[in-house]
Amino acid sequence: MISLDHIPHLPGCYLFLDSQGTIVYVGKARDLRKRVSNYFQKQDHGPKTGALVEAASSVNFIVTNTEVEALLLENTLIKKHLPRYNIKLKDASRYACIQLTDEPFPRIRISRKAAGRGSFFGPFTSARERTYVYQIIRKTFGLRTCRRLPRRACLRYHLGHCAGPCIGKVSEADYQAKVRRAETALSGKSSELVRALKEEMFALSARQEFERAIELRDEICALERLGERQSVEHLRKYDQDVISYVVEGGNVYLMLFKVYRGTLEGKEDYVFAHNENFLEEFLVQYYSENKPPEELILAEPLDESLIEFLSHVLGKKVRVTVPKLGEKRTLLDLARKNVEIGFFGDRKKLDALQEALHLPRRPDVIECFDISHLAGTFTVGSMVQFRGGRPDKSNYRRFKIKSVEGIDDFASIAEVVRRRYSRLKNEEKELPDLIIIDGGLGQLSSARDQLRELRVKVPVISIAKGEEEVYLPGSSEPLPLKRSEKASLFIQEIRDEAHRFAIAYNRLLRKKAVSEEMK
Repeated sequence: MISLDHIPHLPGCYLFLDSQGTIVYVGKARDLRKRVSNYFQKQDHGPKTGALVEAASSVNFIVTNTEVEALLLENTLIKKHLPRYNIKLKDASRYACIQLTDEPFPRIRISRKAAGRGSFFGPFTSARERTYVYQIIRKTFGLRTCRRLPRRACLRYHLGHCAGPCIGKVSEADYQAKVRRAETALSGKSSELVRALKEEMFALSARQEFERAIELRDEICALERLGERQSVEHLRKYDQDVISYVVEGGNVYLMLFKVYRGTLEGKEDYVFAHNENFLEEFLVQYYSENKPPEELILAEPLDESLIEFLSHVLGKKVRVTVPKLGEKRTLLDLARKNVEIGFFGDRKKLDALQEALHLPRRPDVIECFDISHLAGTFTVGSMVQFRGGRPDKSNYRRFKIKSVEGIDDFASIAEVVRRRYSRLKNEEKELPDLIIIDGGLGQLSSARDQLRELRVKVPVISIAKGEEEVYLPGSSEPLPLKRSEKASLFIQEIRDEAHRFAIAYNRLLRKKAVSEEMK
């Protein structure tokens, strides 16, 4: 059961994952919630979409500022992950650039190779985006596209899309000025150019040169539209990581954007306990196992010793940037936006669960247990932990059942609950806010008895398969909770993850046993 409550009504990309966590499909949407909901509301899917929906076990998403950004990010993610259900095109591996040639009257063209004479801008991972920019620049500044200057004006001149250097309608100096403005816009500095053009437009208007002022007004409008391009799609000769986080309730909710050569390729998110030096600890641990980028974009500066450590790992200087304005600040804000939506969008699920179960506080840390076996053999237990409404896989645990022979789910649940919470008590570690047992009243009773013996005072419930009925200790009747309610869907989501994790461990043990027999 895939829960859609945490998906926002915002533009972005959605990623369907199978039970193994492999990305099987990437799509983009103007409204993420509506688009993803369509997959599960329609019944008349074609064969391929039906197979996709059947294969999907969970959905992830990345929020963007605009639909154009989502389109570009979708293209990047598809090329990176090669999802099974996305179409596979045998296209050129190189992304195209926009070139301004090195001639007295430079022409604008699309080039697959950023080599040779002239200026190159890009590459563009989206053909649609590249064409949009190319057409805007070409028409706005009246740049020629012909290989050789013709002897008479072509149709583009008569349509007002070319300045007409072929027939002497524009001097070389004026044409070069247009080219310089085009270069500024293509370099991503359109806001600076717009300010300068507005000043020039007002000056022309004051001198009553209205025809030229109108031309500048049209250029300004086109450049402002161009400014709505994807904020992360610029040519870079180095990689960047963008890190934003929120500290709340004793936890750190951190989002890391991976930007390769100016292209946002994905995100990683983490939840961990807060301490005074949490950022330094995270950076040391993460970049001990992952190559640092040449630039790290953060909301706060780092100690010089930590920068030296990162530089030592990379083998050259790592630059740490704390942007206040501009493109990098936009990137940082976008990462924080994804933190707030990705993590704290789950609050509604937690609040709904707290209300439905009448809990004294919001269940930020939830642990769920399941048992898996094959006809009483290879019996294993699993425990998954959800923190802040999201899976915290670093705290998943699996158990090989030691004290039970044959099929006895009650005794198996008792064993894993006893082993888990006796260890937490002995080590004086954090207890969860809620415990969920996969099963009915029998499994719930076994778990409750163990918690009583250990004097662990944590609310515990169970969910029975089939009707998805939720039980509380001491009651033979399920809670009056509809299976389609937000709280019930969240419990089902957690239970399904525990079930998947248990089955994966059971299969692993069986595979090992077969391998040993064949030796």
